[in-house]
Amino acid sequence: MKTITFYVMALLCLIATKLNAQTFERRAKDISTSIADISKEEKDSLKIEVEAVNMLLEKDEITKEEADKRKLELAEKRANNIEARVAVEKEKLDKLVQDRVDGNIEESSSTFSINYNKGKNSDCKNDTIHSIDFRRTTSQFLFALGVNRMMVDGKMDNDNFKWRSDFYEWGIVFNSRLLKNNNLLHAKYGLSLQYNNLRPDDDKIFVTNGDKTVLADSGLNIDVARLRYVNLVIPVHLEFDFTKKKVGDVHTYYPIYDSFKIGIGGYVGVNVKEKQILKYEDANGHQVKDRLRGEYNVSDTTYGLSAYVGYGQVSLYAKYDLQPIFANNDVDQNNLSLGIRFDIN
Repeated sequence: MKTITFYVMALLCLIATKLNAQTFERRAKDISTSIADISKEEKDSLKIEVEAVNMLLEKDEITKEEADKRKLELAEKRANNIEARVAVEKEKLDKLVQDRVDGNIEESSSTFSINYNKGKNSDCKNDTIHSIDFRRTTSQFLFALGVNRMMVDGKMDNDNFKWRSDFYEWGIVFNSRLLKNNNLLHAKYGLSLQYNNLRPDDDKIFVTNGDKTVLADSGLNIDVARLRYVNLVIPVHLEFDFTKKKVGDVHTYYPIYDSFKIGIGGYVGVNVKEKQILKYEDANGHQVKDRLRGEYNVSDTTYGLSAYVGYGQVSLYAKYDLQPIFANNDVDQNNLSLGIRFDIN
């Protein structure tokens, strides 16, 4: 009976002390949901606006050239909206991470300490201190970078793309130890932004042909050409951490990232923006830089497989998009990324 009473008191104290607290994990999840909603709202609005333009074109109220111009303007407007609104959420996430580093926000904790007194006036501040193991979760800052290779029919497309195609990724991840008395198995999950750059070779650029996206000769002396598309993803991995537990005089500790580790899993997410960046010299010898925002038919959603192997906080990292890069092309083109990953405590 005393045991039951103790745990009831523990739960009441937990509710009393945590009811109005916003944990790091909850606030990060709220920000991720907000970013996903922003992307969906703007893309849905763009589809409605494009349909309205198509109806005007069908009724011969505008020319095809004017319709294309309006669609491009609408796409640029929605892309700018996404970029501006996501920037606000990114500032919130940056502030959240800084608050976490500065210790101004409640952290994930493996234990919750309470006081317990058998008397009538017992509350959470009196007498005997007890600790209850509620959670085994820590958080890390994720940063990764490396090269991208476009895969077609299981082979790298070395004819059209440079090795300078690259990616980088950053976000927040959480590490939960799965076994109570063993440090081997961990669940790794979180939220990250993947910036993927594809750089065509031989003065080629990406152009849209209806609902398809193809490479075409630009007719220019291109210095830089890259298509950048950004995905907001939820990565999930099963992590094997070979760090040994440490047995102290009173407690047993389960440190992480002090030995070899292996992570196997995947990710799922949404595309939040895309644009093509061109740098070239015009006929007058002037350097020109164009940022072409718009619809390049990049898939609205993405999912794939990923894995890493490393020591401590540094790993070799690979990810492969099972969802084709472009939604409607006749031939599936998938992105393979190889690089280095940092999980920073």
